[in-house]
Amino acid sequence: MKVSELFQISQFHEFKLAAGEMGTDREVRNVNMMDAPDIIDYLKPDDLLITTGYHLQHNPRFFYQLVEQMAERGCAALGIKTRRFIGGIPAEVIELANKLSFPLIDLPNSLALVDIVNQTLTMILDARTKELQFAIDTHQQFTRHIMSGESIGRLLKRLSDMIGFPAVLLDSYFKIIDAPAHEQTGSKITVHLPAVEQAFFQQQNAGYSSFSIVDTHQTLSLFVLYTYKKKRYFLLIGGFVPQTDRLLTLTVEQALNVLAFELMKDEALKQSDRKVRDAFFSNLVLGSFSTEEEIISRAKEFGFKDGRTLVCIAGELDTVKEPISFIHFQMETNDIYEYLEGEISTLPFPGHLFVKDHICVLIVEMMTSQENGYRFLKPYLQKLQDRVRHFFPQTLSFGLSNIFNDLPGIPDAYQEAVDALHAGMQIGRRSFIQAYQARGIVDLLHRIPAEDLRKLYQETLQSLAFPQKEENQDLLHTLYVYLESNCQISETAKKLYVHRNTVIYRIDKCEHILGRDLKDPDTTFQLRFALRLKPLIDNSEGISDRRKQ
Repeated sequence: MKVSELFQISQFHEFKLAAGEMGTDREVRNVNMMDAPDIIDYLKPDDLLITTGYHLQHNPRFFYQLVEQMAERGCAALGIKTRRFIGGIPAEVIELANKLSFPLIDLPNSLALVDIVNQTLTMILDARTKELQFAIDTHQQFTRHIMSGESIGRLLKRLSDMIGFPAVLLDSYFKIIDAPAHEQTGSKITVHLPAVEQAFFQQQNAGYSSFSIVDTHQTLSLFVLYTYKKKRYFLLIGGFVPQTDRLLTLTVEQALNVLAFELMKDEALKQSDRKVRDAFFSNLVLGSFSTEEEIISRAKEFGFKDGRTLVCIAGELDTVKEPISFIHFQMETNDIYEYLEGEISTLPFPGHLFVKDHICVLIVEMMTSQENGYRFLKPYLQKLQDRVRHFFPQTLSFGLSNIFNDLPGIPDAYQEAVDALHAGMQIGRRSFIQAYQARGIVDLLHRIPAEDLRKLYQETLQSLAFPQKEENQDLLHTLYVYLESNCQISETAKKLYVHRNTVIYRIDKCEHILGRDLKDPDTTFQLRFALRLKPLIDNSEGISDRRKQ
């Protein structure tokens, strides 16, 4: 109950407000009596303190400090029997109370303090009982609504009708999940989403926030809703929901509870669908399906249609400078790829998302030639990169395959996209979009036994071929980037994010280990050729290991 409601109780008709009129909307949750001067140490926020004034007599400084400290602690009010011991409230105390909007109540001598306590606590308990019953009834209404199979949109419509404001459900990235069906006012509040998003993050992710839009003079309220593993959603309400309005906030809170359970159920179903979808793609890439007819048949279950013009896109998070744990990396990767899955629906062309190991794979339908298709596709991929950079502390890079026209061509297209992705990463690029470039010589090398390729690679790079020490790994990577940068020291340093003197030192060390002059064109050609063999060797060894398993 509020302080102002105390004056509406018939037994308290002799109560008089002595000061702090602007603070009568303070909430009273408990009542305490002053039986010792050190009472301030035992007071809590929203406490109403009543006293005979015995400990305040002849001590206006203590009176002043008590009011100051109670206001600082967030207490509700101070009630004093001014005609018992103190003969009135000092002027400086009244001035302070008015300044702090802290109510001072003049209590009549005719009422015993214990009667004031009992009557006030009875009113508080009655109000809490009504609130609890209201919360139970509201929760049951929302629960029955969901249990009967009604949609989240219908629940939001019911909530809107109950509180008198439109309500919209948003995901973690302020994108609309659901809104009341046929709700015209709901669309009016969604135009303010960018401003609400910016204001929310400026307030350091508060659990409840309210915002006023300057242009329209409209006030919006934003509630944070958490589900499994602290995954966050938002309930945006097109009006002001004051936390002091208990019935209004209870209605919203019960809706949040029911929405949380419904969203957790939806998340579990989506996780199950993702596992099935990703398993299909892994089997497809590994060649587990025996015929083209089987591939086409299984792909139809996931929305693919044969004979369409397709392109495969492989995406991967760029490596971070600071090492993080595997679990942390995996959680961040899952969150980002889940976000990308939601963004696919905004693309102007059909798309299918899969995850294989730590790579997300997007297969989209194109409506034009390869050159024009890339030109049309890249702006959308750049927008995805910008959104990921906005919401996450990571950046994302993409590799694009050649355009293909049949579903059995997905495994080859996937390998092209991964090759394009890794080609950009190997030279130190970040947040890039790399199209696949055909490697005719590599195709010829596929016909040479893997053991012969490994031998040639080992003989050319010697102790740098398969480095175990971190120092040798840095040397090999620097050598690769140096050769790919046409032996330009400054360009290599830029791509590796190191000083050019570091590059000079590492190249000199490579020359010493290899016993060769890296300024010699024949030497650089042999080394670049050998480094091209490494992916082929790794790939052949991976296939061999899978066959053994």
